[in-house]
This record gives sequence, structure tokens and C-alpha cells, in this order.
Amino acid sequence: MTFGAGQLALIAGPCVIESESHALDLGHAIAAMARAAGVPYVFKASFDKANRTSLSSFRGPGLEAGLRTLARIKAEVGVPVLTDIHEAAQAAPAAAVVDVLQIPAFLCRQTDLLVAAARTGAVINIKKGQFLAPADMRHALDKVRGSGNARVLLTERGTSFGYHNLVVDMRAFPQLRALGVPVVYDVTHSLQLPGAGEGRTAGQAAFIETMASAGVAAGVDGVFMEVHDDPTRARSDAENALRLDLLPALLARLARVHHAVQAQP
Repeated sequence: MTFGAGQLALIAGPCVIESESHALDLGHAIAAMARAAGVPYVFKASFDKANRTSLSSFRGPGLEAGLRTLARIKAEVGVPVLTDIHEAAQAAPAAAVVDVLQIPAFLCRQTDLLVAAARTGAVINIKKGQFLAPADMRHALDKVRGSGNARVLLTERGTSFGYHNLVVDMRAFPQLRALGVPVVYDVTHSLQLPGAGEGRTAGQAAFIETMASAGVAAGVDGVFMEVHDDPTRARSDAENALRLDLLPALLARLARVHHAVQAQP
């Protein structure tokens, strides 16, 4: 699949791998829904959530077990797979399994991490830091391109605005695209309320449809969403995840919005 070729793409899955069977079931379900909507799909999940609010929060199965799960999803579901890395040493083993290496927003300025990821040859998805203006992402982009990799996506996930709040400025999308790469909108992480819970991140899942529709209307190339069969039991990002059974209607709506945008002269 190709990002930025005029078709809206979906990157979706659970925030973290909770178990192999759970991730596999979600992958099959989301893939079927994406196929029905005619939307190209990339499965996403983290093998380690290294920036949880609390020391006691669930982080995931770790690199080795997590990559085994992602390899199985890639083979059995038959879709590209994305995962995030937090250390340069994780880049090569992760790239041997997944198609897209994701650089977390808080780490988007980490030169060694960007260079190590770039040198694997995998597609690199860099999330814009909550502390950066869109145009500032040119420096992260230059680090990857300067390391010999032009296969880059940039993802908007909100900007810090006061305490416990993120705001998405729709002007960010054309500014990011002006850097010459496809642009993805991370809808669900943009609806986090960082640190607003008791030792965890709260969120506002009720606004997923509104924000996703606005982002697609603004012309993004893909949407990124945390999707869970039962968000109330999710072990990470429970309050800003989309419930699985709501995905088909949302994809249908986003496809209509995207078609309307593409039809404009």
C-alpha cells in the first residue's frame, strides 16, 4: 500500500499488545471492517509502552514476545504492521518483523533513535512532539532523509495547551504536507487528557468522530486510531480508544468525507 496516493489509509489496533490472542482477534476484525469500507489498513500495537504515567501501569509483553505476536499478525491477517520503538537498539530487530517503525512524539528529536530507525530501510512514522510547531518537524525529517531513507510519514497528535489538554490546529496538516511527505492524523491520542486521571492518562473518546471527520476534511492521507473491543477493560488508553463495533460506521463516514475532498477541483 502507498500513503499519499489519493486514498485514505487506516492505521489502527490496540494501544498495547495485551495478549497474542487478543491482538490477533482485533487484527482480523479491523482488517475485515477496513476491507468492507475499501480502506487500506495497517495494524498497529506496541510491544512496550515506555512512557506510562505510573510505574505500576501495564507496559506490554516486551520486545521478543511482542515481535513474535506482530509477526503472526502480519502473516495470518495479511496486512502491514506498525510498532513504536524507544531505543536505537530496538530498531534493527523490530524492522526485521514490522513494516513501519514509529518514533514516539516525546522522542521525535532523539537523533540516535531517528538515525538507527532510518538505516533499517523500513518506513518511518514520526509523531510530531506535543511541544513542537509543525514546521519544526523538518529537522526530524532531515535526520531520517539524511541517513538515506526517504520513506517517511509525519503524524499529528495534538499540541500541549495548558494543563491536561491537547489541541489539534487544523493548520498543522497543510504545514506538515508542505515538508513533502504524507501526513497522518492520530485521532485518539489527540483526545488524551495527559495526566488528568489518578496516575493515568484520561481521554475524551466521545469526540473521535468529530475530530476524525475534521482531519479528513483537512486533507490528511491517513488516520491513526486506538481501537479496542472493550475500551473499559483496555490496559492502556482506555478512555480515548474507539470501541470496535463503532468502527464500520466511522470508516464509512470518513470515506464519504475523503471522497468529497478529493472531488474538489
